[in-house]
Amino acid sequence: MARPFDRAVSGFNHNVSHKGRVFHVQTEDSGVNNPTIVTLLYVGGNILASKKTSYAELVGSPNLPELVRQRMEDQHKQMLKNVVAGKYDSAEAAQAAQAVKAYQPGQLAEDAASKRAAARPAPGPIPLINEAPRPGAPESGAVTPESLGGTLFGEDLVSEKSLDEVILGYLAAEKEG
Repeated sequence: MARPFDRAVSGFNHNVSHKGRVFHVQTEDSGVNNPTIVTLLYVGGNILASKKTSYAELVGSPNLPELVRQRMEDQHKQMLKNVVAGKYDSAEAAQAAQAVKAYQPGQLAEDAASKRAAARPAPGPIPLINEAPRPGAPESGAVTPESLGGTLFGEDLVSEKSLDEVILGYLAAEKEG
């Protein structure tokens, strides 16, 4: 049976607002098989900074879970202090965080979604793999509503909208109703 600490110590997650941006700090333990503590700093879903430390020298300690937890807390708090102290306010840090377009919670990306929808090719027949064509089906073996003698199950549920757009539309309709 595995010792209790063979599993990783539970980690920490905190959001902190600083100068109009929301920073997310996440610290986790990899467990005794890979004795490392990793802290990641996110802005808009992008990793802005990271810190990884080993605790291999502690693995034989009788109070290992407590020692690891204390190191995790210290590392997590230091990352939070760095955010508040402005360590990640520089132009380079801001540029790195915006390398991929990120959105604040609740912000809609209407322009990006409409561009993606316009770039998508029109849906065509669904090809089948390793299956002989059905009678009346096109030579390619593709399934069409006509080859199945009617409509495809659920074809009225197929949409050109992204999943985000569908969810936001549902939430907006639910709020209005």
